[in-house]
Amino acid sequence: MFHVRERELLAPYRFNLKTADFLVCKRCGVYVGAQIRTAHGAFGIINTLAMTPVPDGLPVAALGDYSAESSNERVARREKRWTPLDEVV
Repeated sequence: MFHVRERELLAPYRFNLKTADFLVCKRCGVYVGAQIRTAHGAFGIINTLAMTPVPDGLPVAALGDYSAESSNERVARREKRWTPLDEVV
């Protein structure tokens, strides 16, 4: 479970397809994570490199190019790969 201490410092940002809210820290500008609400529930992902301390033993990040995905494909991928959320910020 993740906990946000100062929700008011998180600014949601939506890219062109508007399929998810990317959370950016208002204080420092760091991308913290993203969340999405779909017909199947809420899902999220966290930028582990923004955690303090950064967890030991993280695998090397894999590059991905999702620019060819449609909005529906993007939402389906996120529902499959992102973590279910109890609530969105």
